[in-house]
Amino acid sequence: MILCAGKGSRLYPFTNNRPKTLIPVTNTPLLQLSIMKLTELGIDRIGIVIHPSQETDIRGQFGEGEAFGVAITYIYQHTPKGIANALKQAEDYLAGEPFLLLLGDNLISAPLSALKNDVEHGGVQASLLLAEVEDPQDYGIAEIQDSRIVGLEEKPKHPKSNLAVIGGYAFTKEIFGAVNEITPSKRGEYEITDAIQWLIEQRHAVAYHVTDQLNIDVGTKERWLLANRKLLDAGTRKIKVHDSVRMERCTIVEPVSIDKDCVLKDCRIGPYVSVGAGSRLENIQIENSIILNGVHMKDLSFPINNVIIGEHSVVAGVLIDKEVNKP
Repeated sequence: MILCAGKGSRLYPFTNNRPKTLIPVTNTPLLQLSIMKLTELGIDRIGIVIHPSQETDIRGQFGEGEAFGVAITYIYQHTPKGIANALKQAEDYLAGEPFLLLLGDNLISAPLSALKNDVEHGGVQASLLLAEVEDPQDYGIAEIQDSRIVGLEEKPKHPKSNLAVIGGYAFTKEIFGAVNEITPSKRGEYEITDAIQWLIEQRHAVAYHVTDQLNIDVGTKERWLLANRKLLDAGTRKIKVHDSVRMERCTIVEPVSIDKDCVLKDCRIGPYVSVGAGSRLENIQIENSIILNGVHMKDLSFPINNVIIGEHSVVAGVLIDKEVNKP
């Protein structure tokens, strides 16, 4: 299961007209990265929970999953009532089978095989991926005692640890008993942390695994840029340029990703830059930035750093004649 129904309001205006799970990191949509994580484990049936308004964009890009060797089923969450409510919509689809659950706006590098093994062969009803975070008030936080999870709390004011639930889960059918028992939180949402807490209180086995590998909730522009940097750094190819790209008199500073049909002239690109398909760049210097598809940038007299340029934007400067100091 992959949950995609959220609005991504903290990423406006980039998510005004597109689902958050379609924003690209190193020119690959977040949802595609989640699908790839599941196919690594041999999973070939994937349910994706979306809002009806997202169907054209998400189904239009991913279809029924043929390009990825999977069968995708789309499930609808009509009202944004939280992760546990989104999961509830998939109960009939899952038909009592154990399953992995990913949040489609999270970037996770850690393998999910341990979670899968826990619910298939380990005799547990839930298994969670945890990671240490610097700002635990922004996450669901696990309290650990004697190597067991004894409590979970969503976005606590006074966190009991810095171990966050980072959007990778495995469950057996017992999770739906929990989902159907919990009530909305103070935020008005049905929290997955409350459902897991119900499992703990009912003495169901809940396992966990702590990872120090790359994991980012790509929920803000700052985290989007961070995810782009980290994923570029993690790649085996530090300079990833599509064969159709044309460059003249350019300097490329790794790591960089440049998508298809781009034209670059007299540019310095990188480090940590992703350039979307069909972009035209001339006489610019840019680093630590994300350029989306179809952007035109030309003649900027100052370096660009730490920015995100929206699709089909035009950014043009004015060349100065240094001898007469006139434009």
